[in-house]
Amino acid sequence: MTISMYNASVPVFKQMLASMSHVLAKAEVHSKEKKIDPAVFLQARLYPDMLPLVRQVQIAADFAKGVSARLANVEVPTHEDNEQSFADLQARISSTLAFIESLNQAQFEGAAAREVILRPGTPKEKKFTGLAYLCSYGLPQFFFHVTTTYAILRHNGVEIGKGDFMGL
Repeated sequence: MTISMYNASVPVFKQMLASMSHVLAKAEVHSKEKKIDPAVFLQARLYPDMLPLVRQVQIAADFAKGVSARLANVEVPTHEDNEQSFADLQARISSTLAFIESLNQAQFEGAAAREVILRPGTPKEKKFTGLAYLCSYGLPQFFFHVTTTYAILRHNGVEIGKGDFMGL
């Protein structure tokens, strides 16, 4: 039995982006109920040298759209990274979901063997096959930022659990 690159990526991104949207919605309600400035959550970090919640969400969305686009062999959409509210983050997630939902399974044909070249910093360059890119780089990076988003909110008292994280 084989699994397609589409099925190993797009449904996973959709599930976890939806769960991230859900935990952010719970955080917004929590901030209102407890009369806590939303910026407290949006700028919260697990440790001073880590990125704040808002950046964790942006990066998770970037990985979902970037990995999907590269595997589908289409241009990666860009965002300005200017989100400053829960509503802005929800819009970012919605935009990302709309993009990955616009991709179809046929666009992923041959993606496992397709060469993916990343240039995360000049003059660094990383080359992967599509399969290695998805399994050993894209998904781990995506899950790191989704998990960190969850952990920041849970650490700051938002009542969320494993079911919320999994989107079940």
